[in-house]
Amino acid sequence: MATRTRILCFVLVMILMGCCCSAKIYKVGDSEGWKAKDGTYYAWAKRKEFQVGDSLLFEYDGNVNDVTQVSGALEYQFCNSHSPKAVYNTGHDVVTLTEPEARPPPRKILPFAKDFKVGDSQEWKVPDESDFYSKWSEEKLFHVGDNLLFYYNDEVEDVLEISGDLEFKSCDTSSPVAVHNTGQDLIRLTKPGIHYFITSKTGHCEAGLKLRVVVRPLPRGRVPKKMQLSPLDRLIQWLQSFRPQPHH
Repeated sequence: MATRTRILCFVLVMILMGCCCSAKIYKVGDSEGWKAKDGTYYAWAKRKEFQVGDSLLFEYDGNVNDVTQVSGALEYQFCNSHSPKAVYNTGHDVVTLTEPEARPPPRKILPFAKDFKVGDSQEWKVPDESDFYSKWSEEKLFHVGDNLLFYYNDEVEDVLEISGDLEFKSCDTSSPVAVHNTGQDLIRLTKPGIHYFITSKTGHCEAGLKLRVVVRPLPRGRVPKKMQLSPLDRLIQWLQSFRPQPHH
């Protein structure tokens, strides 16, 4: 049975260390077990240090929930269970961790970037008021590195990125820059300027299913002064400082 619980989120929020001498079994959620409760499992996994060979014990009501293991960050973020790696539904599932270094997803280019769900609760569909998405966009401040999340019924809508204001005003779908049609699209805003999005479905763009986003450069205070280096990178940089400089 489908569930909106973030499925097997530990794949994405924990770092598995190398093998250890004695494997452990962790009951997921401790006394809470495996049930829908916002934020519980992220905080639970963050406090643990998992090793290859450890096991996760999922206990839950099999008539209400199941456990679906997904393969990537986007599937996790969008709760997309269409192509699972594995499905468990006994109500008492033991999942052994066999692969090291399942790192947190590279979710954003910049650590201070924001995600914007287009239309909020309206999502991406023909609005009751034709200027709905125009008003929605005007209320937001978008910067380079931010993400737009488009949620919609992929049997009814799609998302086209187009290049200019003329195509936007006329709902011209003939030469899109990109086409998205998964129903759950993440689009990263990588350049400053005006970005345009419409749908290819006949009459829907004309009815107001179109979005214009003004993307601003990063403010000075949000630009990192120096990229954080790992200890190894700092060592290499230090050793390179002793290289003799070429003479001209």
